[in-house]
Amino acid sequence: MPGIPAELAGWPVVLRIPVQWGEMDAYGHVNNTVLFRYFESARVEYLVKCGFARSWEEDRIGAILHSTGCRFRRPLFHPDTAIVGGRAVELEDDRFTMEYRVISAASDEVAAEGAGVVVSYDYERRRKCPIPDTVSAAIRALEGWESDAS
Repeated sequence: MPGIPAELAGWPVVLRIPVQWGEMDAYGHVNNTVLFRYFESARVEYLVKCGFARSWEEDRIGAILHSTGCRFRRPLFHPDTAIVGGRAVELEDDRFTMEYRVISAASDEVAAEGAGVVVSYDYERRRKCPIPDTVSAAIRALEGWESDAS
């Protein structure tokens, strides 16, 4: 597998997602909604790596997407591979902010950048709650942050 682009060096999640023919729209490029699915793939991988997926399975304390956005920079086309990065850029008691970047393997250019706020959610009580300590510690470790800083 080819290396990771310099723009994603050090990101804890980097996925290679083949661009599918059916993802293109009437204008001949990947439809903008598809970029949000790429972000979702990176976010879900991040939730697995930081232990939020396990927390949901064990305690029903999981993640819920609060908000998300995207800046579309360049179109993606078929055939290509989207190289998708995800990382946390801010951590609070009950939420963290993720940053996403999508790079075209064919052109080595950034196709999209985005962000999303992920909130810790108690699915039994149906309300937000503090991020479990183990998850918070795992996010700090994934990002290389000091254990006592956020």
